[in-house]
Amino acid sequence: MITDLLHKFLDTPADFLMTYVLPFVVVLGVLVFVHEWGHYIIARLCGVKVETFSIGFGKEVFGWTNKAGTRWKISWLPLGGYVQMFGDTDPSSAQHVDEKKKPLTDAEKKVAFYTQPVAKRSAIVVAGPAINFIFAIIILTGLYAFQGQPYTPPIVGKLVVGSPAEKAGILPDDKILSLDGNPIERFQDMAQYVSINLNKEIEIELVHSAGANKWNNKPVTIHVKPALIEETDRFGFKSQRGRLGIQSPEKDSAIKKHTFVSAFVAANSDVWDITTSTLKALGQMVKGTRSTDELGGILRIGAYAGDFAHQGIISLITFAALLSVNLGLINILPIPMLDGGHLAFYAMETVKGKPINERIQEYALRVGLTFLLGIMLFATWNDLVQLKVIAFVKSHIF
Repeated sequence: MITDLLHKFLDTPADFLMTYVLPFVVVLGVLVFVHEWGHYIIARLCGVKVETFSIGFGKEVFGWTNKAGTRWKISWLPLGGYVQMFGDTDPSSAQHVDEKKKPLTDAEKKVAFYTQPVAKRSAIVVAGPAINFIFAIIILTGLYAFQGQPYTPPIVGKLVVGSPAEKAGILPDDKILSLDGNPIERFQDMAQYVSINLNKEIEIELVHSAGANKWNNKPVTIHVKPALIEETDRFGFKSQRGRLGIQSPEKDSAIKKHTFVSAFVAANSDVWDITTSTLKALGQMVKGTRSTDELGGILRIGAYAGDFAHQGIISLITFAALLSVNLGLINILPIPMLDGGHLAFYAMETVKGKPINERIQEYALRVGLTFLLGIMLFATWNDLVQLKVIAFVKSHIF
């Protein structure tokens, strides 16, 4: 499959770009716009002047300036974006660099970012990640309200012979009630919960089947440790999963219709599950219980964007929601250079009663930048290796 994709890129680059690159650029562009718009709109509400709103980095491709003096532009490298606020010329957002040469007037200080109270600066910074979560909830709510939500009841279909579930005494047609005390409403929720659990015993509450879609009234508690397996998708990307060996009752799969209220509740639940699962996976990587080979970068996101786009608009919307949550989550991490890093500085400023020393902030930002660049390079290398691009290049060039 990977060789076919690479040959497709070399033989029909236009088709490849339309299939994989365009969906990725469109989805990422929309999510970046949403993220930066969050910063922008709260800054304007706080009375801060916004000088630039850019989608992409580098040289401007085209743009315009609105009546408020903000330059809206599209730049040539569409892998992110930024909002430049007046008085926010250095990464620490603590002091206007030019103020020593040319002091700001009182009128300029009123609209400068760094002169605002900590509460306003914090609100502006947190608005970016927050709106990514809100955006995911909005599009999933709309999707579930108009299209419906995939629904399979949490009932055991078939059991894999010799699987942990079979050995633990789980039987076909048993109904799963909860996992580790968390109520289960769909088979999909159970599969996701088990998938993220590696080398950890799960407490399963269920009721045995009494036949004809009836179950015993007495719940049974069973403890099962999922089997750890490694999967490789069609692109060659590897991932570790927990598996109980329970198959879903496919005949009962359906699309659950929602009202706007129930769709909103379901969307919030899904966003919460995505968030907690992602944090848990990151924690497992830090602890060493999950392989860092699963850490993917731009190439992996692009491959999945094209794949979801090929499956249809519904799948692409679902992927956009997933990516929006991850974008918001990554940016809220307390790492210098990210929104969460700025919030950490503001929290320390609140405790101390004055801004953190500029030199300390400068060093912290350098460390943060080095760390982020290292992660990006590592993730890209993972993508290149698992996509077999390195092997392909060696076999065709060297």
